[in-house]
Amino acid sequence: MSGPERTPLDLAHDLTRLGVERGGTLLVHTSFRAVRPVDGGPEGLIEALLLALGPEGTLVMPCWSGNRMELFDPLMTPADRNLGVTAEYLRRDTRSMRGRHCFAFVALGPKAAQIVGDPVCFPPHGSISAVGRVRDLNGQILLLGCGHSENTTIHLAEIEAGVFYRRLKRCVLTFEGIPFEIDYAENDHCCERFCIVDGWMRGIGRQHEGRVGAAQARLMYSRDLVSTVADHLDAKPELFLHGPNAGCVQCDEARTGALVRQRHDTGSEG
Repeated sequence: MSGPERTPLDLAHDLTRLGVERGGTLLVHTSFRAVRPVDGGPEGLIEALLLALGPEGTLVMPCWSGNRMELFDPLMTPADRNLGVTAEYLRRDTRSMRGRHCFAFVALGPKAAQIVGDPVCFPPHGSISAVGRVRDLNGQILLLGCGHSENTTIHLAEIEAGVFYRRLKRCVLTFEGIPFEIDYAENDHCCERFCIVDGWMRGIGRQHEGRVGAAQARLMYSRDLVSTVADHLDAKPELFLHGPNAGCVQCDEARTGALVRQRHDTGSEG
């Protein structure tokens, strides 16, 4: 930790200079460790984001569970630790609303129900998911102290581009209070190569960058991101996958999952 402690108002000024839209919808991926020191800790950062958005704005964060094979309680199940401490603090905020399933996002603001109120969809980050609703509302995406490898909206662009790869997974859902297991296919992989999106967004002048507290920040509109990424994937669908001989298990599984699914769908052998 270094540098003077920043107040929520200081950070709100940084966010406004970066281009956060007052009254808008903002989907945030953040590492609090990168932003600190902040007066009030993670709650101070949340306050700063809300100050920048104003009372008509809506703050959104990923808030899914760490174990998709356990029963999910939107009020009690903690957010996955990999999402960072700020998402967990937003979940605990009594003003916020969380989705009802294990792929949940959490939102605070007038459009919260519109964004996180949909039932689960498969693949999990499709058009009626929270990332799809943020795009529909012409919302912005803020990567605060992290990069595009954490940018979940890129999965929406993969779906809209019709990429072939999938990983076969299983989760527990509930229907009328009864838990049941479901198998599904998700366009998931290691996501390391999402970093190439930086160059695409910079190249078209659609990504604003600057400092917020101690952290490097990237800000863009969801619609710009989805359309740009989908265009690149239309031309080369495997852009985000490591090569077959690169030793990346997750990317290899994505290719294998796609083949299993396609053979099952067509009834073909070998």
